[in-house]
Amino acid sequence: MARRLPIVELDGGPREWGLQHGRGAKREVEHNVRAYLRRFTEWAKIPRDEVRRRADAYRAVIEEANPDYAACMEGIAEGSGQALADVVAVNVRYEMMYSEFADRGMKGPMAPAASGGCTSFALLPALAANGHLLMGQNWDWIPESQGLLLRTRMEDGLRGLAFTEAGIAGAKIGFNDAGVGLAVNGLVSSADSWANLRRPFHVRCWEVLRARTLTEAERAVADGKRACSANFLIAQAGRDSQVMDIEAAPESVCRIVPTVGFLVHTNHFSDPEALGVWQPLGDDRKSTLHRLARMQAMLAEASTKGKVGVEDLKRMLRDHDGRPNSVCRHPDEAFPPDDRYETVVSVVMDLDAREMAVASGNPCAARYRRVHLSEADEP
Repeated sequence: MARRLPIVELDGGPREWGLQHGRGAKREVEHNVRAYLRRFTEWAKIPRDEVRRRADAYRAVIEEANPDYAACMEGIAEGSGQALADVVAVNVRYEMMYSEFADRGMKGPMAPAASGGCTSFALLPALAANGHLLMGQNWDWIPESQGLLLRTRMEDGLRGLAFTEAGIAGAKIGFNDAGVGLAVNGLVSSADSWANLRRPFHVRCWEVLRARTLTEAERAVADGKRACSANFLIAQAGRDSQVMDIEAAPESVCRIVPTVGFLVHTNHFSDPEALGVWQPLGDDRKSTLHRLARMQAMLAEASTKGKVGVEDLKRMLRDHDGRPNSVCRHPDEAFPPDDRYETVVSVVMDLDAREMAVASGNPCAARYRRVHLSEADEP
C-alpha cells in the first residue's frame, strides 16, 4: 500500500512558495529529480548534457511566459538543495517524455508505445446526490513518482488545494476557493515536439488553478500554441456550475461540454482530424478506449438508478473490468518494467464543499482520505 501523501502548506509570493515546497518535501524532490533524470537518460536515451540543454531552453521560455512560475522553480531548487537545471527538467518532464511517446508511436507497431494514462470525469450538480459539482480522476503514471498535496494561499488571498509531483510547481489535480477545478489527461499526436519550446503543460496547470473564472481557466489552456498535446478538464462551481473539456493539440484546441449531465475523458482525442493531427496510440489504444467506455457506462447506469454519490464515484474508480486496462490501472506485465504504468493517485473533488477525497496508490487497496481546503479531516 502506498504511503499517505504529505501536505505542504505554501503561503506568500512565488519564491516563498518554492522555498516552502523545497524545504517541506526535500527528500521527495530529491527522489523525483533522481528518478526523472534516470528516465530521461536510460528510457528516453537523452544524454545528460542534452537534458540540461533542453532545461535551460525551457527555463528561458518560462521566465518570459510566467515569471512567477520561474521564481517558484528557483525557490524549489534552493529549498531542496537541487540544481536549478534539474528542477526545471522535472517541471518540463511532460514535454520531454510525451515527445518520446509520440516518436515511439509513429515508428510503427514494433516500437514500444505505451504511455501513462488517466481516467477523468466531471458530474454536474443535477446528477449528484449532494447537489454539488463533483469531478476527479485516477492519475496513472510511473510508480516511482512521489506526490504531494499543496495547500496554498496567494498574496491576493486566493487559496487552493491540489496534487502535484514533488518538485513540480504546477499542480495538476485540484481546485481553488473561487470554485475552479482541474483534472488532466495525457495525449499524444503527430505534431508533438519538445523542441517547439512553448509555454509548458505544467505552467498552464498552474495558471488554471490561479484562475477566478472558467473563462480565465479556459484562456490559460487555449491561448498560445503548445509543444505537446494534453487534455484539460476544467470546471467551476457556483450558482451556474459549468464544465468544459479542452483537447489541446499543439496548434489547435477542441472544446467539449457535457450533454448528459456528466463528462468523461481518457487518453485519446475525440476527433483528431478536426484538430489536424494523427494520434499514434499504439499499445495504449485498447486501454484508453476501454476506460472511456467503462466509466461512461458506470456513470450512465448509476444515474438511471438515482443520484450519484461520492462513494459511488470511489467505487467506479476502483473498477477492474478489463484489467490491466481497467479504470483502476495495474502494471501490465507484458511490457518492459519502464513501460509499466499504474494508478498513482485517485481523487474525487467536491468543488462546492471545497474538499477532496484522495487515495495514494491504487484505490482498490488504498483508503481515501478526506482533505479540506482549510484543514485535513481524517477518516
